[in-house]
Amino acid sequence: MEFFCYHRDRPGSTPLRTQMVEEHWTYMDQYAATMIARGPTFTSDETLTGSVHILDLPDATAARTFAFEEPGYQAGAYRDVLLRRWHNTLGRTMWDFDDRRPDADRYLVLGLSEPAAEPIDLPRGDDLIACGPLLSDDGSMILGAAVLLQAASADAAQQVLSPDRFASIEVHQWDFGGRSD
Repeated sequence: MEFFCYHRDRPGSTPLRTQMVEEHWTYMDQYAATMIARGPTFTSDETLTGSVHILDLPDATAARTFAFEEPGYQAGAYRDVLLRRWHNTLGRTMWDFDDRRPDADRYLVLGLSEPAAEPIDLPRGDDLIACGPLLSDDGSMILGAAVLLQAASADAAQQVLSPDRFASIEVHQWDFGGRSD
């Protein structure tokens, strides 16, 4: 089962996150083989605002363990966690992404909606890094969408999801995460 996990930073927690970076990466190393995408969100001045992880895990219990045993979460770095089942509509990982525009910025676009059983139209295109619906725990209801993509601007990134379909759309600057090798 695939899961989308977004730890949102508590305001002022960047020093704590910086201090704990090795603990975070060591924890994430245990999940490296299950990762579909990962990386930090941040403001235009590069202040950290959160951490995205999309993983393929055995079940919801494993996903909750992943989210709530993360060292930053345990230390109080995050104000909340969005954890939802997810479906990888692209069928690949971020490491498979063909980066044709290395100068373009990357974004996380979250669309939150009322629960619905009918499928939603999701974007397509070469600039998508990861894309899929956010699902209820049993996978029967669609609660929104999460898209990682390259775009010329935050406004352009926001356009990948229709405001007619989503109650709210959030756009966050995002980049590939993980250890620098």
